[in-house]
Amino acid sequence: MNDTPGWASPGSAPSEGQGPGASGPAGPAGRPDPQQPADQPRQPGRAPQDPGVKWSKEQPPPGQWSAPAGPDRTPPPPPSGPGWGTPPPGGHGGPGGPGGPGAWGGNWGGGWGGPPPAAKPGVIPLRPLGVGEILDGAVSTMRAHWRTVLGISLTIAVLTEIVVVLLQGLALDTSGTAVLDDPSATLDELTDAMGDALLNSGVVLLITLIGTVAATALLTTVTSRAVLGRSVTTGEAWRDARPQIVKLFGLICLLLLITAGIMAVGALPGFLVALAAGGGAGIALTVLGLIGAAVATVWLMVRLSLASPALMLEKQGIRKAMSRSARLVRGSWWRIFGIQLLATIIANVVASIIVIPFTFLAAAVGGDGVSGFLNSAGGDMGWTFLIISGIGSVIGATITFPITAGVTVLLYVDQRIRREALDLELARAAGVRGHGPGTTPGG
Repeated sequence: MNDTPGWASPGSAPSEGQGPGASGPAGPAGRPDPQQPADQPRQPGRAPQDPGVKWSKEQPPPGQWSAPAGPDRTPPPPPSGPGWGTPPPGGHGGPGGPGGPGAWGGNWGGGWGGPPPAAKPGVIPLRPLGVGEILDGAVSTMRAHWRTVLGISLTIAVLTEIVVVLLQGLALDTSGTAVLDDPSATLDELTDAMGDALLNSGVVLLITLIGTVAATALLTTVTSRAVLGRSVTTGEAWRDARPQIVKLFGLICLLLLITAGIMAVGALPGFLVALAAGGGAGIALTVLGLIGAAVATVWLMVRLSLASPALMLEKQGIRKAMSRSARLVRGSWWRIFGIQLLATIIANVVASIIVIPFTFLAAAVGGDGVSGFLNSAGGDMGWTFLIISGIGSVIGATITFPITAGVTVLLYVDQRIRREALDLELARAAGVRGHGPGTTPGG
């Protein structure tokens, strides 16, 4: 009998020491004959026979175990009855072969099972998170604490949209963009129209970015409490965020200055060439420079995307929060970029579903109707159109702010779990006992 540890089954009769007439189950096929004469030379690797050894009559019935598989045969699957366990996939001995960790000897009566699931006191399990778990955690936070979340989002969305509508109605000139559809327009007219369109879009994007960062900061407290399974009111969230509000807007302004500086550096060579030589070469170089600057800006903004939750939760300064975000993102840039891009696409799709009907309604209620709006291609917009479309934007932002903010905060929590075992501290804070480090990364 092969005496390698980990292969023996309980209750199996030995091939030696069972004399004639001894009771016990019949051995499996392929085992040595227990009735062989005593004067026969002992085979190599076999233990000496001891005729005094007797085995218990209480043996499992035949057929409930099998000898180790040889090179030319495969053992049948063991039974799944209680008390006999279930071998792991890939062999009787489990990982490491016979006698290794997970061998049969350590699983009798307990069966085979994977690691215990991670504790989940709140909206996420306390272990490294997958993409779906991050998105689900953001939505679950909004559903579980909808009064606080929607109250904060609605307030920020209203303030943001009021600023956008006032700027579009009073300061920003949108009539020049109609030149873009004129086939007879000159190059200078097209350049001026493109500049106006970029300026208008940049201002709106800037204000939206400020609102998104502010929503992220105020919703950070809500999301961090939701991870622990606790609720927080709007007043508590404001009191927790208020000491960091000044630093938060300082962080926003610094990020905007960095972005503007990068874009200016990218456009400067083309601008200088356009002034010196003129023509299409300067414009082409400017466009290429702006594209390169946009790529650099995206890289830097993703690298600093966790600065806001770091500033709010760790109560740090602006500079330390930015360096903290850079350390957390290092080595995971593409993963964080992909998750944030996916969250942004989902948020924009949801916002478009809400905003587009309001845009057509605003065009229908306005002077020229829907056909006039489509034919004008961004011409001068009246106050009626701006107000009605602004209402749709407020509703869309109220729903999408919690998604983008929740994803950013949960990415911060996920990176700290992966790098700093934050799940242990969260488990202690939530009162979870016996929680160990997460062993099932979400990918």
